[in-house]
Amino acid sequence: MAESFNFDRETAVEQLGDGLWRGHIHSSWNIGDNPNGGYLVSVITSALSQVLPHPDPITVTTHFLRPGVPDADCDIKVEVIRTGRTLSTARASLIQEGKTRLEVLAGFGDLSVRAGRDAPLTIPPSALPPPDQCIARSGETQGVVLPILGRLDTRLHPDHARAGQLPVAEISGWNRFVDDRPPDTRSLLLFTDTFPPSPFSMLGVIGWVPTIELTVHVRRRPAPGWIQARLHCEDLHQGRMVESGALWDSNGDLVAQCRQIGLVMDRN
Repeated sequence: MAESFNFDRETAVEQLGDGLWRGHIHSSWNIGDNPNGGYLVSVITSALSQVLPHPDPITVTTHFLRPGVPDADCDIKVEVIRTGRTLSTARASLIQEGKTRLEVLAGFGDLSVRAGRDAPLTIPPSALPPPDQCIARSGETQGVVLPILGRLDTRLHPDHARAGQLPVAEISGWNRFVDDRPPDTRSLLLFTDTFPPSPFSMLGVIGWVPTIELTVHVRRRPAPGWIQARLHCEDLHQGRMVESGALWDSNGDLVAQCRQIGLVMDRN
């Protein structure tokens, strides 16, 4: 896709040598003072997509070792592990200021090509009011500055948009790029990590919720339009949460599933 959109320009990388790429982390994707984790993964997959022969990320597991540094260059080291007929596998590291920030293990395939049998098994989308009846995500509501809202139009289910209003830890809503960039399989990695943490709806305004590990399984290439999401926390113990989620496209087709473990920090 041409670099006429914010996402493509601000995740672009250039090759410096064999297995080494250079990118720049833009603060326009920040949550508070830190770059959004899904955005950092998108920068890494920008390099992976140029190295691997298959076009679509099928499975991406990321370990977040340290926060990224905004408005600074980054180096991305890529090691191709194997290329096969249906799947290519690689690992990559994002490095800033001499320290590894993220470690990724990813498998890429081609979602336009059938790899085996089909069955009438899928996850239907959740009941959700249309975007114009949902509430725009707000930094004021969450108690944090959200520069990322200059890049994403995020709408929340009216029941989930206010802190501490539900008996369950669940967030659902809609997402799209503000510059009308159509979604693709690489941007789904971003969209799994751009909603408020699901405990927000149950616990109220909370502190920083850094991700320790995030795995995304991309299921289909998305149709143009809004991406619908539902995320829920299944377990929160001693500040460590497990959150699962799913994304659907404008046709109501399941396009991605995700699961992460993160820390729910006390608010200062």
